[in-house]
Formats: sequence, C-alpha cells, structure tokens
Amino acid sequence: MKIYRTWQDLPAEARGATVALGNFDGVHLGHVHLLQAAHAARPDAPLAVLTFEPHPREMFRPDDPPFRLMLSAERAEALATNHVSILYELPFDPEFSLMVAEKFVGDVLHRGLGALHLASGVDFAFGHRRGGDTGFLSARAEALGMGMTIVPALADSQGPLSSTRIRRALQDGYPERATAELGRPWCIRGVVAHGDQRGRTIGFPTANIQLGRHLEPARGVYAVTIRLPDGSVKPGAANIGRRPTVNTGPESRLEVNIFDFSGDLYGQELAVALHAYLRPEQKFSGLDELKARIAADAAQARQILSVAHS
Repeated sequence: MKIYRTWQDLPAEARGATVALGNFDGVHLGHVHLLQAAHAARPDAPLAVLTFEPHPREMFRPDDPPFRLMLSAERAEALATNHVSILYELPFDPEFSLMVAEKFVGDVLHRGLGALHLASGVDFAFGHRRGGDTGFLSARAEALGMGMTIVPALADSQGPLSSTRIRRALQDGYPERATAELGRPWCIRGVVAHGDQRGRTIGFPTANIQLGRHLEPARGVYAVTIRLPDGSVKPGAANIGRRPTVNTGPESRLEVNIFDFSGDLYGQELAVALHAYLRPEQKFSGLDELKARIAADAAQARQILSVAHS
C-alpha cells in the first residue's frame, strides 16, 4: 500500500481510484463493509482510502481526553490487510479545516485525486463547519463525472456498528464486545518505558507503556496477549490505571506482566491486546495483599486465555 500525505501533484499511479472517505478509527467491521462495497462498485479500479491525521476532533477539541482506538501507523496496517492499495492521509490543520465543501469535492477529490468513484457512510460530513453531506457529495460527484456509493451502516441487534459504540464498550469494561465489533481484539501499541521497578521486587516484573493518545479503557486488570517485537505472541495480565496501592500520580498507564518471559524490552514496541476484564482497580492494604491478588489475577488470566486459544 502506498501512502500519500498530499492531494496535490500526485503521480499517475496515485490517481484514478475508488476512494472510500472517513476517519476509519479502529477499522472495525463496519469500515470493512464500506471498503467491500467501494471495491464492488468499481472492481476495475484501485481501492483507496482518504482520511485525516490528526483526527479533526483532536484539533477542534484539544482539551478532550484522548479517544483514539488506533493511531496512524496501526490504521495504515489494518487498511492494507483489507486490500486498500492507496492511502491518502491528509494533514488536518487550521488551513485545511477552512476549506469549503465545494472546494473539497472539486479541488481535492476531482482534480487532485482524480477519483473515479467515491464511497462513504450515510452520515459522512465534510468541509468548513461540516457544510457538505452525502446529498451534496452525490450531486457534485455526478456533475463532475465521478461515481458515488452511499453505504448503509452495518448493524446488529444493538444498532449500527460505530467507533463510538466500540469506545463505549471499552470504557465500560467490555473488551469482548469490542473484539466482536472490530473483528479482532482491541490493541494498545506503544514503546516500553522505564517504570519504578516495583513489580520486579514482588515477583511480577512488568513492561510499562504510556497510553499516549489512545483511548483509556475501564481502569483495572485484564487478561491480555502481547505481540513481541519478533512477532511472537505471549499471554499475560495487564493493569490499566493509576495503581492506587503504590502510586499517587494522576497519569494512567498500562503495566503488562508477560507470562513465562524474561528479557529486556526497554525502548521496543509491544502490541497489547485486551481479551477480558478481570476486575476494577482497587487499593490494597499493603504489598503482601497486592502480591496475593496479582497472583490470583495471573491464574485467572491464564485460565481465560488457555480456554480462548484451545
């Protein structure tokens, strides 16, 4: 997959595609449904995605807590595995945010990308102050000779699948629901940083990862799997939160105990997949009680993961 971060002066091989439009946060099953419909509309054309970085909400509401299901690199990987051959990841900055809907369709989609066909969900909105909707997009696309497919949202008994719904499931402590709607377990990817080494002293060494711009799911303990830098996957248990027994700091973080593993992971990137929520974060009377509970958590996580992968 080729990635372009501009819509201007593109080479010939980056033009003339079917372009699916949206933020694609999470690349969930609803997004996959949209991509399949886009490809089916023009199977003769390359399949492309146009998205933005950062997510517009990050620019318009910078003081909001982080909400992203996945960051740029992971989103690109997920799109590539779904047969997207071109990714237009356009910088969303103050200047771009002022572009009116008419100019976005004419200058960016038509003249810039040379799009043959467009595809979007029914609620796609774009342009300055979200001045363009799918009705406007369809009319302008037709006038400019571009095809257009508006794809109804993929839905189940709970309603339409959406990134918002998946975020809520994670924040409520239901990673299994997120797995069902993403088509894979939700992952936090990050670089291992130095912690306070306390886990090592009580027999449960942990890899510490900052949540960064990722959504913070329900605080507590999870059964997880960890993809190591060599591509191998190990079972483990993780705590997400502020560690109330040993810590008074305000910042939440992810601490991962990788079962049956020893090695130096500092500075390396791990992908931690959440499989099951074991319990909420709680404060213990001391390290002995904490150590006993961590041992019980680890045993429960091993059992859950062995059943899930048997």
